[in-house]
Amino acid sequence: MSRWQNIARRTGSWLGLAVVLAPLMLLLGLQYRWLQRVGEAGALLREATLRNFLEAVGTEFEYYYRARAERLLNVPAEFFTEGWLQKQAKIWQSQDLAGTRTLFLVDFTRAEFGNFLVYRDAEGALVTPPSSDESLAIIIACAPWQARGATRALAAPGPLRVDEGDPAHRILLNPVTDEGGALVGIAGFVVDEDFLRRRLLPAIVEKALYAYLPPHSKGDIGVWISDGAGAPVLGEVARTAKASAAKPLPFLYGDWTVHLASSGRAEDTWARSNFALNLGFSLLLTLVLTGGLFFSLRASRRAMRLSAMKSDFVSNVSHELRTPLASIRVYAELLRSGRARDMAQVRGYGATIEAETRRLSLLIENILDLSRIESGRRSYRLAPINLEAVVAETLAAFQQRPGAQDCAVTYRGPAAPLPPLMGDAEALGRALGNLLDNACKYSRESKEIAVALTAVGGEARLAVIDHGIGVPREEQARIFERFHRVGKGLVHDVKGSGLGLAIVRHIAEAHGGRVTVASEPGQGSVFTLHLPLGTVRAAGDGAAAGLPVPAAPEKEEHA
Repeated sequence: MSRWQNIARRTGSWLGLAVVLAPLMLLLGLQYRWLQRVGEAGALLREATLRNFLEAVGTEFEYYYRARAERLLNVPAEFFTEGWLQKQAKIWQSQDLAGTRTLFLVDFTRAEFGNFLVYRDAEGALVTPPSSDESLAIIIACAPWQARGATRALAAPGPLRVDEGDPAHRILLNPVTDEGGALVGIAGFVVDEDFLRRRLLPAIVEKALYAYLPPHSKGDIGVWISDGAGAPVLGEVARTAKASAAKPLPFLYGDWTVHLASSGRAEDTWARSNFALNLGFSLLLTLVLTGGLFFSLRASRRAMRLSAMKSDFVSNVSHELRTPLASIRVYAELLRSGRARDMAQVRGYGATIEAETRRLSLLIENILDLSRIESGRRSYRLAPINLEAVVAETLAAFQQRPGAQDCAVTYRGPAAPLPPLMGDAEALGRALGNLLDNACKYSRESKEIAVALTAVGGEARLAVIDHGIGVPREEQARIFERFHRVGKGLVHDVKGSGLGLAIVRHIAEAHGGRVTVASEPGQGSVFTLHLPLGTVRAAGDGAAAGLPVPAAPEKEEHA
């Protein structure tokens, strides 16, 4: 029944994908037809693009001066009320003042009609301005606030003010009020028209040309800007071209107009390129949506696979729990009923109960370890340890596990004593114990296991070598995932929880090392813990590396 349910789920997923893709393909077809009609109406589309170009020029121009004014003219009210205006001069001295010709402040807290100060960059200070046309323009621009008299209440501080009464001196103003809304001063600057003509406007126009017009049509486009009298201030007037669009500059220089002209020679080419561009974007969007759907389907299938793995895990753990519990119950009943007549039988039953209890404890510890790892609560007590002693203690404890008596374990130590290792002795012992348990369970008739400890470079390598049924190559990259168990072959016939190797990998990475596997089906496996000697480094990626399966070492010492 489970097989048919899985088939139904997969079929439903593909059917859902088809149901979503069908409307998407229909929308793509409609988009293609719409783009064809847009291509037929290329002149209208071109006009809209030109308008967008003009809008972009105006928006970029306005943003530049608004951002500059908001940054430079945002003067705190306490600078006026506390007499700290020279602090603002120091602030301006460290800022980019491109686009401004003269920065000034008007202080209404010291004089009824305001104390006018201008910033001199060479001196880095505010000074009283000399008589000039510019000074007169600044005074006239501030006149409405001078006329407010002593109260100087500002009903609405509002946005920046623009004064273009004198076309030769265009001014941006920012009234400054205190917490009570009383006007305490004005911050402003005179726009640098020479900078505007020579640098800012050419850069904005060039940027918009590359952003909004296809490369092949740039030679067919003429751009110029005229002032209030119609004289060009940027570019040359295309006398023989028909003006396609025109738009005044926003915010500042409202009497200046940006003109766009086209000879019309590249209309068809432009329309075709625009058609291809839009179609390309539509196809790209379709591919992205399709990719998203496939990724969603893949995630759904992964979730289904994970659910199946968890179901297998529950089933396997239930079996692993039921078997020792049944043995404990049987031998406990035998002891309770008094059927054990002599002390040898009692000791035998007790030993069996003790062994099964240890088996249960190991399983429960693995489950608790995984829970702590996934919740981020698993911590390790790192201290200098003797890895050889940890291996010896683990091998001795392994011989007491149920079924371990059937496995012959040999140990080959390093040629020279290893330096101390920063690690958690209990955790490393658990990792080695899990590897030994796997080696014993997945061995066939030849239950000979070799443990080799060596030092290579700056790391210790602890290898567990068996001559068991091996792991297929396609499964070796996934056997360290939680709950994962090999889905085919003899490996799957052995019961287990699917947690041991996941815990081994986590312990190795927590110690700044990794675990690798080299295996061939029917030829055994080599699982190797790579641990840095001395200090703990950042955890590695834990990727499995292919190693040749060596011959088992000679038996030197039985644990």
